[in-house]
Amino acid sequence: MWTRGIDGLLNMLAQAGVRFIFGNPGTTELPLNDALIGDDRFRYILAPQEVPVMAMADGYAMASGELGVVNLHISCGLGNAMGMLYNAYREGTPLLVTAGQQDRRLMFEEPILWSDLARVARPWTKWSVEVQRVEDLPAAVRRARQLALTPPTGPVFMSLPVDVQTESGELDLTLPPLLNTRVRPPQDSVKAAVKLLSTASRPAILTGSRVVERDAVDELVAVAEILGAPAISESGTTHGRLPFPAHHPLYDGGLPLWSPEVRERLANFDVVLVAGMDLLRQYVYHEPSRAIPEHIQLVHLDEDPYQIGKNYPVAAGIVGDTKVALAELAEELRIAMSEAQTDSAKQRGDALAERHRQEREELWQRAEQEGIQVPLSPLALMAAVARAIPEDVAVVEEAVTTTGTYLERLGALRNTSGYFGHRGWGLGWGLGCALGVQLAWPRRPVLALLGEGAALYGIQGLWSAAHYQIPVTFVICNNAQYQILKIGAAGLQLPKALQGEFEGLDLSEPEVDFVGLARSFGVEAERAGNAEELTELVRNSLAGDVPRLIDVPVQRSVPGRLNYG
Repeated sequence: MWTRGIDGLLNMLAQAGVRFIFGNPGTTELPLNDALIGDDRFRYILAPQEVPVMAMADGYAMASGELGVVNLHISCGLGNAMGMLYNAYREGTPLLVTAGQQDRRLMFEEPILWSDLARVARPWTKWSVEVQRVEDLPAAVRRARQLALTPPTGPVFMSLPVDVQTESGELDLTLPPLLNTRVRPPQDSVKAAVKLLSTASRPAILTGSRVVERDAVDELVAVAEILGAPAISESGTTHGRLPFPAHHPLYDGGLPLWSPEVRERLANFDVVLVAGMDLLRQYVYHEPSRAIPEHIQLVHLDEDPYQIGKNYPVAAGIVGDTKVALAELAEELRIAMSEAQTDSAKQRGDALAERHRQEREELWQRAEQEGIQVPLSPLALMAAVARAIPEDVAVVEEAVTTTGTYLERLGALRNTSGYFGHRGWGLGWGLGCALGVQLAWPRRPVLALLGEGAALYGIQGLWSAAHYQIPVTFVICNNAQYQILKIGAAGLQLPKALQGEFEGLDLSEPEVDFVGLARSFGVEAERAGNAEELTELVRNSLAGDVPRLIDVPVQRSVPGRLNYG
């Protein structure tokens, strides 16, 4: 059909089921904003800075499982968004990131704001391109959509010159159906894995975000129950989604953050199944550098062959769709395991279940004891939140030194789909991500747990929450410091840090008035003084229909090495 480039783009996005376009425009993006006027197929979501814009698109795509679309301004806008693009890249979020570009007739002069946008975005995308002819735009959209949504999923980038957007041409806007990527693994790989797992005396499972993103939680639970094996999720620094039910008797919490503690945690296992996670993405170098004990035989399942054996040699590797492969693994294990092996697995599972029950009871008791303290301890804060959240809650977490995977360790998270933890560690992500999740799931309550430092990187997103009345509950875990950096400095054995002295790591004198700040953006806000008040405020806010911020003072001491196990 004969159409302008920008209209062709919108027609193809509508065919792809895109409903939201997240953006912060400049001059080179105005053809898009003009074309959206009166087009009820889309809802344009504006944020006054690119960090929350990208994070909103990221959260929306992760929650919906659909293509997220974000439109940024030329060079400076893309530059502002790069930290959030890095997050999406590390998460594997299917995003179509677009930015306007200067008119092709002006580019040779290297005009204001011009740069090689495709080259800037390329390191943190699956594909990055500048469309040079309006006739190529449909093919670029088709390619971008397929690449973003095909495992290993991830963001793609398109630079769109102004004249390509406004020029007309005879364009083929056909959008074919997406590929079916449920690819079965080779049978010999599955059988090799079954032989190792069925004969293991002390099996375990390491699991991560891609299990829940590929709808394979039930299949993973089945494998764990057959083996009587503990399921251990990724470390707190890379723990993005919840791949195993937190209240299940076999859920064994998360890996510690540091190599020595990881080795200690895994030392008693002989065979470990790895599913849906990168092995491993460590945070800070520690000796010994190899976190996986050498005696462990690894069975590694992933849809991306690059991940298998990338850092640690495997005894059996399985390339295939996560859901299909785990289902076949469970079926073959049932057939292969002898009666004696099945009995041993049941005994292991029963012992684990009893240990986990006791650990949860002890943690709740400790939370009760700490709940009378003011300011609240991290555990007391999280226990107060745990008492308030409904079963269908979605939790977005960017407060790693406070949250401490306590919601999981307390057994308080009752669904696996609704947890979103920070994976890329580009700060400012959580606030915008929560808004995107709420737009994807308008009928589910959404809670954002944010550190005060992280929140300030994307605080402009509060304006979007108020403007579009997106009813997220924001809890600011406020210890007025970059606590994770203080912990890291001590872990690096820096001399002044060991004496408790730090430079540039405190957010005090003055402290940020988050209640006043939120109200200035049009968001209702309160400060919680104690655990009971926090529980009541969170419960009421999650049941409401407006955005609300709750500022919570947290103890300001600096703990030693964090333990997320």
